[in-house]
Amino acid sequence: MLSYKDSLNVLKKTRALLEGHFVLTSGLHSNRYVQCAKLLSDPNTASKICSSLVEKILKSFPSIDLILSPALGGIIIGYEIGRRLNKEAIFSERVEGKFQLRRGFSIKKDAKVLIVEDVITTGKSILECAKLVKKANAIILGFACIIDRSNKKNLLIKKNKIISQIKISIPVYKKNAPTSFFKKNTRN
Repeated sequence: MLSYKDSLNVLKKTRALLEGHFVLTSGLHSNRYVQCAKLLSDPNTASKICSSLVEKILKSFPSIDLILSPALGGIIIGYEIGRRLNKEAIFSERVEGKFQLRRGFSIKKDAKVLIVEDVITTGKSILECAKLVKKANAIILGFACIIDRSNKKNLLIKKNKIISQIKISIPVYKKNAPTSFFKKNTRN
């Protein structure tokens, strides 16, 4: 299993975790930015992270029937976790702003479902997936992700367990944040 330090180094090496001054789509500012697509575009390196994450998943959830991921960010990681666990991996996608199962995907009644995402910040997407699991009368085991950047203040998930390869705190600020924060906190 990869250590926190090794995981962090992989993210930096693949440029999935960038340091600098970023203006987020929300309009907030941050000194770090996460882009897991960069990690997942390197299959050999991503394999190390996924293998380690699967070890953690199996410790908490030894019996899984189905992997469900939200499109778009969760599709690749969901597939890879499903492949490694030899479990079916499906995804939901937005139709008119709401997640739905399409393409013939379905969730069987009483299936034990693990919801997998690349990055969890507030948990909004995975909670929308959870509604699909509940609607199918299936069981939500919990959630798994490569990066958990949530905190108690912004996390919408209150009950289920989150398994992550790496938990990192990435503060965000309104545009009046002191520029000294970005200079002091942008070391490699």
